[in-house]
Amino acid sequence: MSEDLYQKLAEAVERMPAFPESVHRVMELTADINCLPKDLVEVIERDVVMTAKLLKWVNSPYFGLASKIQNINHAVVYVGLNTIKNLALSIATIGTLPSSNKAGFDVRAFLAHSLATATTARTLAQKSGIPEMEASNYFVAGLLHDFGKAVFALFMADEFRAALEMAQNEGIALHEAERQMMGTDHAETGAMLCEKWKLSDELIGATRDHHALSGEPTLMRDCVFVANQVVKKLQFGDSGNPLVEPIPPSISGRLGGPLKQLFADMDALQDELKKATAFIGGKPAA
Repeated sequence: MSEDLYQKLAEAVERMPAFPESVHRVMELTADINCLPKDLVEVIERDVVMTAKLLKWVNSPYFGLASKIQNINHAVVYVGLNTIKNLALSIATIGTLPSSNKAGFDVRAFLAHSLATATTARTLAQKSGIPEMEASNYFVAGLLHDFGKAVFALFMADEFRAALEMAQNEGIALHEAERQMMGTDHAETGAMLCEKWKLSDELIGATRDHHALSGEPTLMRDCVFVANQVVKKLQFGDSGNPLVEPIPPSISGRLGGPLKQLFADMDALQDELKKATAFIGGKPAA
């Protein structure tokens, strides 16, 4: 990457909205196995907007709770600390996106894809034996894996539109078209965005390597890669990338058992994906 291109990307990433301080604090608290629910409740309740949105989501059809949740303390009791963390991060992430952009990128379909990938990555992690607390980080990784595209759509719109058209017309992977048009791709740019948001090295690496599959292999990276392909195959939402990439033998070897479990329980997975779109009022693509 040339110095000029790096500077342009750095400036674009810097213009993206920052996460609220309350979200960073939520992530810090939930990373601590000794975190007390009351500490999390106190942080969230100081953020009036976050509180309102969390309660709206907890009371959505996704959770199907029998009675309406009136406060954050009850929300933590009913859905758990890790779910509240995922919701808080999802709210903050979705809040960084405008409803439209000059690149013609479908933000609603993109969010549906991102939430579906997050849900699938978490499911794969759990089927791989990852404890619930750690599996919630796989949800975050799946949610954020494509957010470099948001940077392109907002601040490199002409080039991104051309890359989207190239990928569609030539049937090639979007990240390959991005490299031809811009000299870099959304994975590298997304990693820069994760750094700006002060996320963990593991999340940064999974974002950066979810197409290249370079560097030290990690279960998080592999789960995100596979989840991305599964969601594209199911045509759930739209990431602007028409190509379903084959799963390399190295990954299928590591995830063979969990993948078989995932496919055997596909009806349950699709139900989870449909529920996830309720967060944005969207519907899966046909």
